[in-house]
Amino acid sequence: MKIGLLHSLIRKDEKFLIDEFNKIKGIELVMIDDREIKFNIGKDKFDLDIVVERCINHSRALHGLKLYESAGIKCVNTYSVATICGDKLLTSCALADHNVPQPEVRVAFTEESALKTIEEMGYPVVLKPAVGSWGRLLSKVNDRDAAEAILEHKAVLGSYHHSIFYIQKYVEKKGKDIRSFVVGDKCIAAIYRSSAHWITNTARGGVATNCPVTDELNEISVSAAKAVGGGIVAIDVFETAQGLMVNEVNYTMEYKNSITTTGVNIPQKMVEYILQVAEGRK
Repeated sequence: MKIGLLHSLIRKDEKFLIDEFNKIKGIELVMIDDREIKFNIGKDKFDLDIVVERCINHSRALHGLKLYESAGIKCVNTYSVATICGDKLLTSCALADHNVPQPEVRVAFTEESALKTIEEMGYPVVLKPAVGSWGRLLSKVNDRDAAEAILEHKAVLGSYHHSIFYIQKYVEKKGKDIRSFVVGDKCIAAIYRSSAHWITNTARGGVATNCPVTDELNEISVSAAKAVGGGIVAIDVFETAQGLMVNEVNYTMEYKNSITTTGVNIPQKMVEYILQVAEGRK
């Protein structure tokens, strides 16, 4: 079986995944560097059974998946999943369509309507770019002065991603949230991410500790994964007085800090699922 690994830089996450693939007899792992790959639309024929997407750049991941799928190659995750997860607005719509609990989200298209929306929601709120990762360019807005300044900066200085105002009600998470890992139809592991800062992403200095996978956490994590199309995803979850709520869903999940923390061989679980998809068993 030939498995293509579509990648950018080879990070620890990819090294762990490569090591797991190399343990299996009969697997030929083909490394596909997204900085070198070329496509000929409508004429491409690839000698691959499946492509595993591990790009850093969202645009390359999204378009690479589309081009491979158009050439008849199975992909994990799929182009559809990447499209939904790569856009917070689309993710929120998918969660709402499937009745998965999430913080209140509103969307506005102009500075004026965004300010009115924020005032209606009540402070604090969080402004996010619809497309982005690693906790970058998030703004916690505590009052009208901050709202006016941030909205103006986004409108004047931001890219087109910032011209759509994605506004989420701030959730008091007491210094931590949950990152759960879903492979197929099961939440295989989870971590708490703790920080003195309101942004708890490990990419921003959050500290990872093990989080037990309860029935409630498994249910909401799997429900969120199914809402966006399934596959291999990481779910950001808030613990609130109203119960668990899904914050975001990530389609190129990072797990290097979570293997030892949880005691779960996450890349091994990923490889098992990828082989099932390649063989048509998923």
